[in-house]
This record gives sequence, structure tokens and C-alpha cells, in this order.
Amino acid sequence: MTLLLLVLLAALVFEYINGFHDTANAIATVVSTKVLTPRMAVLWAAFWNLIGALTGTAVAKTISSGLVEASAVNTTTIFAALCGGIIWNIFTWWLGLPSSSSHALIGGLCGAALATAKGNWGVLMWSRVDAKGAAIGLWPKVVKPMVGSPVLGFIGGALLMILLIMALRKVTPHIVNLIFGKAQLLSAGFMGWSHGTNDAQKTMGIITLALVANGSIAADAAVPTWVIWTCALAMALGTFIGGWRIIRTMGHGLTHIDPTQGFAAQMSSSVVLLTSSHLGLPLSTTYVATGSVVGTGVATRGRKVHWNVAGRVVAAWLITLPAAGLVGAAMFGVESLFSGSLGEIVVAILLVGYAGTIFVRSRRQVVDHTNVNEPWKSELDEPVATAVAA
Repeated sequence: MTLLLLVLLAALVFEYINGFHDTANAIATVVSTKVLTPRMAVLWAAFWNLIGALTGTAVAKTISSGLVEASAVNTTTIFAALCGGIIWNIFTWWLGLPSSSSHALIGGLCGAALATAKGNWGVLMWSRVDAKGAAIGLWPKVVKPMVGSPVLGFIGGALLMILLIMALRKVTPHIVNLIFGKAQLLSAGFMGWSHGTNDAQKTMGIITLALVANGSIAADAAVPTWVIWTCALAMALGTFIGGWRIIRTMGHGLTHIDPTQGFAAQMSSSVVLLTSSHLGLPLSTTYVATGSVVGTGVATRGRKVHWNVAGRVVAAWLITLPAAGLVGAAMFGVESLFSGSLGEIVVAILLVGYAGTIFVRSRRQVVDHTNVNEPWKSELDEPVATAVAA
């Protein structure tokens, strides 16, 4: 029971971190265009994240039963997986680097499962068809969406921006900004809701997997109602805290954003995310949103896209899965050195120490609601770890 409680606590901590780590996906453009104050923006996003998290469980089902063999998963495995995701998310938050919480969690799960199975790659469900004839596994549910999400975001953002430019070419800039400043309130809410429908479900799936591994519920059981509500509330609370470092990168580091661009980026991202949630695809909201922002920038003023910053985001896109997997496997290795629940307790202590160290280092250059909109310096003179924080 102690181990299950530790897993549940770690899952909610991950969901909380997921909230503030990925807040930027929903509100970075609203903050950068100053349509809302930073504090009002995170409150707006938190509300819609909560509503979205209470909508549907298709993605949760994928996480709980469609990626790794159940025989290779126990509560120790799941705890290690969550720690892998948490450690990577905290690290990229410190760097102010938009990265995928989804990929961090899935990478941690795969790494921990491989460690549990002593390196037997057969425990990873690569590609297969379930009893209903639907494709499941890492290839159709993770790898394909991983490659497609930034591309779809980029294309959607660019096309919508081009259409808006053509439709509004005879309207004065003042009127355009006035209209789309208000429209951004709707698109930001839509994006927050879409983010909630996709991202909150991943932790719901992990908790459901833990309950199955513990024998608390049947393998084919629906996601318990209390799991849905606790995950939704944890994500909403994390969102309200505001991941200012990543909001700054998304809102100012990639390209200059005006209200029309912000609206186009949020709407295109929302459509892609809602479609993926309906199909049960654990899509990365971060890379959809990043692709959309860059797409709108290219469509309007390609020269002002900060390609150095975009390149760092691409690097994170490539390494998050394997990096989180390695951390998840390492955490399982530490757990295995001790008997009973002692291993999990030791890992938890190490995790708290690590998080505390990162937090203290982040206070050397604070980024919060008071300075998130300060002018972006050239990415060439700002090291990632200090320039883009929060």
C-alpha cells in the first residue's frame, strides 16, 4: 500500500509539473501580445485546462494499455517511469526549453519497463492490432504523431495565417489588432481546453496502469472517476502557477507575435489537439504549439523567426524520449538496490533534493509575471540556461 501511495503522489506531482511546464502552449501568445495580464492569462488557462481534463479518456486508455506489455509493469516500474518524466521536465523548465511532457512520461515508462524486463525489448508494444481491429503500440500511437505533430502545427498555423492576411489586407492594422485581441481570448480558452483533453489524460492512464498492476481494478476497467478529478485539479493548479520561463520562450523567443498570429497559432493547434484526443493519440501539445507559432511567423515575416531557438526546440524534440527513458531505467536500478518500499523512498528523497537544487539555481535569474514580457535579447548572446527561464 505504501508503494501504491508513493506512485499516486508521484503521478499527481508529474501532473502538477505538466500544468506549469506546458502552460505556455495555451497562453504564451496571449501574454506576449498583452491581450491579458500574465496573472489573468494563467487563471484563464487553468480554468479551461480543468474543463478539458474532465472531457474523455481515450488517451488515458492508450497510455494504460497500449504501449508496454502489462506483464512487464509493476508499481515499482511505474514509480521509476514517473520519476524519469519529472526529472526531465524540471530540467527543461529550468532551461526555459519547450519540450514534451508526453514524450517525457512515455520515455520514462519505456525505459523503466525495459529495466524491469532486464533489457528484453519485446516488452515494448511496437505495432499491433487490438481485438477491435484498431492499431496500437508505440509506432502508430507515439512515433508517427511525434513526427507529425510539429509538421501539422506548422502547416496549420502557416495556412491559417496566409488566409487571414489575404482576408484582412484592406483592413487597417489598428482594427485588425483590436478584433483579434478580443478573438485571442476565445482561441486561448479553446487551446487551454484542448490541452486539458489531451495532456491530463496521460497521467490518468498512468494511475490506472498502477491500479491494475496493484490488483486494485481489472485490466479492462474504465478510468475511475476520482482519478479523472484529481488529475484535472492537479493540472489546473500547476497551470495557475505559470511556467514563466517557457512562456517567455514561446511568446518571445521563437518569433515576434501580434494578435492575429496569436489567434492563428492557437486555433490551428487546438484543432490538431482535439482531433488527436478523439483518436486516442498522446500528441505533444508543446510541439504542435511550437510548430504553429513558427508557421505563423514564417507566413508573415520569415526573417524574424529565431531559428537558433527553434533549433534548440528541435533538439529537445529528438532527445526527450530517449533521455527520459534512460532516467526512468536508472531510477528503477536505484529502486532495485533496496528491499520493499525502501528503494522508492530513497528515490523520492533524491528527487526532492534534485528539484530543490534546480529551484535554487533558477532563482539566480528569476523570470516571473513581472518580467516575462521584457524584450528578447539576441539568442546568440543568451545561454539557454539563463536567458529563457521559468
